[in-house]
Amino acid sequence: MRLTTLLLGLTLGAVAAGGTAQAQEGGDPVVGEQLATTCMGCHAVEGARNAYPSYRVPKLGGQYAEYLVSALQAYKNGDREHPTMQAQAAGLSEQEMRDIAAFFAQQP
Repeated sequence: MRLTTLLLGLTLGAVAAGGTAQAQEGGDPVVGEQLATTCMGCHAVEGARNAYPSYRVPKLGGQYAEYLVSALQAYKNGDREHPTMQAQAAGLSEQEMRDIAAFFAQQP
């Protein structure tokens, strides 16, 4: 009984702190889908190219979540240079980055 009460308390605490227990450990792809609507304007378009300098916009579907989080962190802290991506990443929290990455990781 004590163990059940303890586990219930921990679960409720995780839900209260981060929305879901899953959000505490990694990303929530459902939340990530909502957050990624701006990303989809470029990264979900087959054959999209950056206007200047001209290069192919990478498709993010199926990428490893850890890689995507790392890339967003690098844009946010200035280690990766791309003005649009730096601006997009600047306002994201670590959890939002994990949520977006979880969404793209499960895409084809």
